[in-house]
Amino acid sequence: MKARHLCYWLFLVFFPLGVMSQSGKSFEIKDGHFYRDGKIVSILSGEMHYSRIPHQYWRHRLQMMKGMGLNTVATYVFWNYHETEPGKWDFSGDKDLAEYIKIAGEEGMMVILRPGPYVCAEWEYGGYPWWLQNVPGMEVRRDNEVFLAYTQAYINRLYEEVGDLQCTKGGPIIMIQCENEFGSYVSQRKDIPLEEHRAYNAKIKQQLADAGFDVPLFTSDGSWLFEGGCTEGALPTANGESNVENLKKVVNQYHEGKGPYMVAEFYPGWLSHWAEPFPQVSASGIARQTETYLQNDVSFNFYMVHGGTNFGFTSGANYDKKRDIQPDMTSYDYDAPISEAGWVTPKYDSIRTVIKKYVKYDVPEPPTPIAVIEIPSIKLDKVANVLDYAESLAPVTNDVPMTFEQLNQGYGYVLYARHFTQPISGMLEIPGLRDYAVVYVDGEKVGVLNRNTQTYSMEIDVPFNATLQILVENMGRINYGSQIVENTKGIVSPVIIAGQEITGGWNMYSLPMNRMPDSKQFEKNMQVNSDVQNAKMKDLPVIYEGSFTLNETGDTFVDMETWGKGIVFVNGKNLGRYWNVGPQQTLYLPGVWLKKGENRIVVFEQLNENPQKELKTVKLPVLNKLK
Repeated sequence: MKARHLCYWLFLVFFPLGVMSQSGKSFEIKDGHFYRDGKIVSILSGEMHYSRIPHQYWRHRLQMMKGMGLNTVATYVFWNYHETEPGKWDFSGDKDLAEYIKIAGEEGMMVILRPGPYVCAEWEYGGYPWWLQNVPGMEVRRDNEVFLAYTQAYINRLYEEVGDLQCTKGGPIIMIQCENEFGSYVSQRKDIPLEEHRAYNAKIKQQLADAGFDVPLFTSDGSWLFEGGCTEGALPTANGESNVENLKKVVNQYHEGKGPYMVAEFYPGWLSHWAEPFPQVSASGIARQTETYLQNDVSFNFYMVHGGTNFGFTSGANYDKKRDIQPDMTSYDYDAPISEAGWVTPKYDSIRTVIKKYVKYDVPEPPTPIAVIEIPSIKLDKVANVLDYAESLAPVTNDVPMTFEQLNQGYGYVLYARHFTQPISGMLEIPGLRDYAVVYVDGEKVGVLNRNTQTYSMEIDVPFNATLQILVENMGRINYGSQIVENTKGIVSPVIIAGQEITGGWNMYSLPMNRMPDSKQFEKNMQVNSDVQNAKMKDLPVIYEGSFTLNETGDTFVDMETWGKGIVFVNGKNLGRYWNVGPQQTLYLPGVWLKKGENRIVVFEQLNENPQKELKTVKLPVLNKLK
């Protein structure tokens, strides 16, 4: 079949899918339009991810979207967020996707589901579970029998959760995306035949149908990538396309000369990396583009309308030859119309004003903002040396360093240690560092290696009867591009000193930090945080612990500007990474994770160049201070 006829049978597939639901609601694609309950409708959507917002705030954020004039919410589904171990699923609490969709329906909004199984989204490994890399014969994102068996299991399990929430069964889900930006992957993986790419894409579409999903499907690609990304039976939509004439031209080419026309990713902001300037997009420019779409019957989905936060170890990384890895920040504010903490912005107001001119329904006022508090001083009264603690654990020993995956560890940190009975000095080289390492000799810091700056070597001097210690951090697996297939973490190459590969006697100590460390865990190492201890702990990786009492709760931002690099836990919740290179200098702390009375805070500080005895929170975030 010729490329321009790739989606020839689209309407033949979609027409029977325009069915009446049990509750009298219907959604269909016909005659070049979207129809809701038999009437032509435009999709005015915003992307907002349940996984980046505490579930207690879901309704508030959805009401914020309604207050902007939107009638639809789109969300990715993050496979690795739900299948944390093979066959171990979690759809509870902040992971209760069905509840998120139900709330959207209660608020009168339609829902677009984007289940991937690949999603990108600046999310760890693009949504794939890290442990897929341990499955024999696995090749992700291609026509691979082993991989497709896992994707079918994921899609089937997803259907169990949300299948009954499709509009065909009375729910708010109106469309589902097939794969995600596959055309860009096709363009990057020319080593794979185009026919195989298309076979894979068609199989993902079929898996959705086999599971029971029966609402209209769509694909989402740059307008110049439709040939690789389009698949039969799915409406092609264009990401980032501002030229309406070009949008219509390319959709017509792959859709037999008809609409509907949709920009599935309309960017009101942009993603942000550590150690790079925070991107900012003009509010007036976005408002003008919104009006252009509305004037030309183009449906759209703001990506993102509200970004939220990459809590814990959920942030991913992009790949660039000059920077190698570009780790994504903890904040996913995205310079979006609704800020990270759910606030109205000038961009929100500008878009709302435009939308109100064109829609026939009433646009409500946005809800009241969540209360904000400031905590001026939190005493950190305990401190522990993490090197001492790690080496008190049972190590895994091997002749050569093992990856996180070989250690059956997904995230966090691994301490690699090797004792030398003879002195050695020269250039230490770790070309396979993934991703950031602080290097010590007998507990004394001697340097930092960093994949982000392509710093893979340093001079080192290991004396007689000394131990080399390398504390390695996984800063997030690559989420976009051809490098997604090379995503193991830790030390993935030989360690070389003075041209000699160091083999034999490597000890690996796992520090996954998958739960908040506490005094009991560190009881043998925990000390009173005094001036004396601060002097002893300087330049060592440490755990700080403290508590604070609140009479009232509210959202706040933990000020980490004077700190180095690490993660923060409050009441068991991992707020994510901080790093003094910026541009992010604060961590968002949702008020629903605080409580009246005593609260506990733990900081894992990797560098500790400036030992701390307290920290504070502030009422305004700092996301654009690059150092």
